Amino acid sequence: MPPTVALLVWIGLLLALLIFDPARSSRTSIALWMPLIWMFFILSRLPAQWLGGDVGQVAEALEEGNSLDRTIFSILIVWAVCILFSRSFKWTELFVRNPFLMAFLLFALVSVVWSDFPFVSFKRWFRDLGNYLAILVVLSDAHPLEAVRIFLRRLYYLLIPLSILLVKYYAQLGKHYSIWSGAAEYVGVATSKNTLGALCLFSGIYFFWDTVTRWSERKERQTKRIILVNVAFLAMTMWLLVMSQSATSRVCLIIGCLVILMAHSESSKRHPNLLKVLMPTCFFGYLILAFGLDLNSNFAGAVGRDPSFTGRTNIWQAVLSTNTNPLIGTGYSSFWLGSRLGQVWRMAGPVNESHNGYLEIYLNLGIIGLVLLAALLISSYKATCRNLTEFSSLGSLSAALWTIALFYNMTEASFTPAFMCLTFLLGTIAIPQATPMHSVPGLDLRSKFRSSEIVRHSRLMNGSPRASNRL
Repeated sequence: MPPTVALLVWIGLLLALLIFDPARSSRTSIALWMPLIWMFFILSRLPAQWLGGDVGQVAEALEEGNSLDRTIFSILIVWAVCILFSRSFKWTELFVRNPFLMAFLLFALVSVVWSDFPFVSFKRWFRDLGNYLAILVVLSDAHPLEAVRIFLRRLYYLLIPLSILLVKYYAQLGKHYSIWSGAAEYVGVATSKNTLGALCLFSGIYFFWDTVTRWSERKERQTKRIILVNVAFLAMTMWLLVMSQSATSRVCLIIGCLVILMAHSESSKRHPNLLKVLMPTCFFGYLILAFGLDLNSNFAGAVGRDPSFTGRTNIWQAVLSTNTNPLIGTGYSSFWLGSRLGQVWRMAGPVNESHNGYLEIYLNLGIIGLVLLAALLISSYKATCRNLTEFSSLGSLSAALWTIALFYNMTEASFTPAFMCLTFLLGTIAIPQATPMHSVPGLDLRSKFRSSEIVRHSRLMNGSPRASNRL
């Protein structure tokens, strides 16, 4: 098929999915397009990269960024803030209900002061703040559970087929060459095989979860169509995952699917505490086996990696040799800047991440940042357990993604705002229920509609059966 014809087919397929999607809902706000646009750029490529703009040399781009990207992201952030204010969003209650998230963000902001590049660090903090605002737009919708479903579904409707299009018909965009071996790597809409693998991981988990939660209604005509679409996207996701050759994403996808199956099994319903205990226990068991008994090499070979995790151990040694401040780090997103970047490149090659989420936090925010991250993980775990106890449909998804976050960050530096927002924060952040007072053009503010279903989902999303029911 000629590339131009393939592009037209993709456009037609995307429009058909958006217009005739059997899972579409008319009750969610059109404001969901804001987080969709934001996450499209965050999970794929920056606006300047899509437009083919010159982002300069690598080191310069890491420090300065791009004016086009800043402009587009600033517009989207302002749009998100307008949406939230139009819903009379209760910011004070948000801060009170999420103390560890707020503490983590505040410390990250304060760390700008001791960064070698304070202006660059602040710009990155401000841009990353947009990830949280985008998720708040989703969760503050009058129908939060439906908003989460529609937001994620549209996101993967856009990214997964587009990745296949680029891999098969636009190799100059969908394929790169490894800096380590020179071998071809398929990246799709992403910028590396690992980020494509992470995209497939998210997509696979979502469509698997959506299928499992709808399975009891599979005899209904509409549900059959939804499951058929889910299966088709699962097949496309698996094909891309194989092409990406991301071993970490493959392992984490299996773990996430197992968690979802367990959450919806009869044994978990009879023994609701079983899964709550297994999630952290399995992770700590892995830590003991991998590091206490030095089984990392055998584990790497079992999932198709070399004993050094494709050079990751060399990277870990290189970044730790830079002697950063162990207590407060180098400042938010500041480690991979300046002379440190050149030092690591001389020792481990041209890399710009440590390939370990916990180590990345330590390098930038020190031990204090790690402690705050641990507190955030624990609070998110408690919220996930509450959702599981109350048999929320979103509870099994947040449980799977929370577990994945622990394992994935052992070999990938993904405690970034985008990853955090699309993992445990999406299902565990507690938000106050807003009462819109006026309309804003372009926003759907039909929040006076009440039903027992909305009240129930709002309570579950806030992790408290006595949360405010005003919408």
